[in-house]
Amino acid sequence: MTGTAKLNPPFKAEHLGSLLRPDYLLKARAQFDKKEITADELRELEDKAITDAVQMQKDVGLSGLTDGEYRRHMFYDGFFDYLEGFTYVEEPAREIFKMYVPDIAAFLAENTKPAATTLCTGKIKHVKSGYLPQFEAMKKYAKPEEVKNIKMTLAAPEWFHLRHGEHAYDKSVYANDEEHFNDIAAAYRVELKILYDAGCRNIQIDDPLLAYFCDESMLAGMAADGEDSEARLDAYIRLYNNCLRDRASATPDMTIGLHLCRGNFRHSIHFSEGGYDNIAIKLFNQINVDTYYLEYDTARAGTFEPLRHLPKDKSVVLGLITSKFPEMENVDELVGRVHEAAKVMAEGAGQTEEEALKRVCVSPQCGFASHEEGNLLGQEDMKKKLALVVELSKRY
Repeated sequence: MTGTAKLNPPFKAEHLGSLLRPDYLLKARAQFDKKEITADELRELEDKAITDAVQMQKDVGLSGLTDGEYRRHMFYDGFFDYLEGFTYVEEPAREIFKMYVPDIAAFLAENTKPAATTLCTGKIKHVKSGYLPQFEAMKKYAKPEEVKNIKMTLAAPEWFHLRHGEHAYDKSVYANDEEHFNDIAAAYRVELKILYDAGCRNIQIDDPLLAYFCDESMLAGMAADGEDSEARLDAYIRLYNNCLRDRASATPDMTIGLHLCRGNFRHSIHFSEGGYDNIAIKLFNQINVDTYYLEYDTARAGTFEPLRHLPKDKSVVLGLITSKFPEMENVDELVGRVHEAAKVMAEGAGQTEEEALKRVCVSPQCGFASHEEGNLLGQEDMKKKLALVVELSKRY
């Protein structure tokens, strides 16, 4: 880190990537899954929807542009599904899931059939980028000087490991977690370099799992299973830093942000609760990222007190506006919350509140459609929410 927080990106007004899909795109995706339309026909409709989505982002005044994740089914698509060594499992056994993980506990309640998953069955190797075609396609919606602002949202490197633990990989391939993580990290470094060489300078890693370490129910569940939650968190931090170890030499002017939320499944469902207090010191001081996109739209995310541990060379994007419901927040109250957070940051970093405010950006707490079906609000509601983000960013 340079001693000064890296900004623009993140921009003072941000959003988290996913946007509500128009109905015609959802219909087309369903038709494609049934083999009723071709990939080219689906892509044509994706292009149309993305054209409108990018224009909407520009109309409300956002600088960081995304494709709304319109070419994905789920927010985490695009990395593991393109690596050699991972296998898609259509009907996994319940026994391979860790029931202490909050979303799994919710999904598998009342003997619900487990959803499909992905397991490591062979040696991991990066053979193709799933994100590069999405980034290249986005370039046509941006002016040359805007390409660096295009934000790519990436899957968390530990996504499948926390969900499956010892079942996440074949023990005949990897003897232990560290061996497995080393090859995930090597693949992640390749992915980042590919995107960097294509002109990408704005990365957001989406990781609700780290926020699960704030949830007392998961910590208790891990303890009951004889697992050390602190050791697991430390292992994931090492994994992150292994993924990012070549930043200074390979991707020097790329901004990398880390997004934590407590679940954002279809129809506005969340899965976990708990403030950042349990993980703040390690999260903010040990992971080699530039900024943190943090959920702060409800009391379940706790207070701003953990922000006193945020170093002065890092910024924060406060997710103060909910993407889950259409009700509009009061902008004056939001301004007050921004100043409340900045005061805590200033005290912790030995800065003035004015200096700390320069490291504060604002956004919704999460995307509007982490799952393609999206949250319980409409297109106009979403546009109003994003306009409110921009208005808020001009008020402090």
